[in-house]
Amino acid sequence: MSLFTVDEALCQREGFCVAECPAGIIEIRSEEAFPTPANGAEVRCINCGHCVSVCPYSAISLARMPIAECPPIDNDLAVSQEQVEQLLRSRRSIRAYRDKPVDREVLRKVIDIARYAPTGSNSQQVQWLVVSGRDEVVKLVDLAIDWMRHMVGEKEPMAERYQMAGMVRAWEAGIDFICRGAPALVVTHGPEAYPIMPVDSAIALTFFDLAAPSFELGTCWAGFVMWAADCWPPLTAALGLPEGNKPVGAMMVGYPKHRFHRMPARKEATIIWKE
Repeated sequence: MSLFTVDEALCQREGFCVAECPAGIIEIRSEEAFPTPANGAEVRCINCGHCVSVCPYSAISLARMPIAECPPIDNDLAVSQEQVEQLLRSRRSIRAYRDKPVDREVLRKVIDIARYAPTGSNSQQVQWLVVSGRDEVVKLVDLAIDWMRHMVGEKEPMAERYQMAGMVRAWEAGIDFICRGAPALVVTHGPEAYPIMPVDSAIALTFFDLAAPSFELGTCWAGFVMWAADCWPPLTAALGLPEGNKPVGAMMVGYPKHRFHRMPARKEATIIWKE
């Protein structure tokens, strides 16, 4: 089977697919020729879909990505600069949640958007664990607190810097400074041998973070869960990830208890220009 097919009745041979292919595996060998795979294209193709996406005539279809699976971009849904600015500036880390569970299908829809986040060489190795329900989240927080107790007992400098003794006391008093009462937690994981898994994970979770408000959800990066999962074996084991996979990111998610009405100021960006 050919790597891709070209509808010669639609193709105008303008070479957009050639120009945009990141692997350089599409050729037009003469003025009369249509796009064809270069030598070794089947091995070098990363299946990114650039060729399908960039063609204005819908003339090219990848064998592993039929054009029917690639819906057209609706330009009427394009967001303005002002809308993007407000979306990003109004985004808040939510640390107070309503006592309301998040339906599995809602979380599935948010993840379904986040899975389109870019990954190194389009490897798409980010995987997801959803910890659903406050009781399940509490089990992980308990383990994170055990790790903090260990850090405090060993007089680790980071324990004092991050006031872990205080967070342990708060937890014992019924206050959750680890997951803030969130009813759900999403954890990203992937092959430990994949070197840029943390980068791909961070991008995917950022997509999740920005998509969540459209479902009336709020999020907050679960830094202490991420930290503990990376170095505290009982918590790592409790996640129950596939063998060879490593947890690389975690995010609280739930319905915000409060609404925000203003966009806080931030310090100016530090920029170095080289021209």
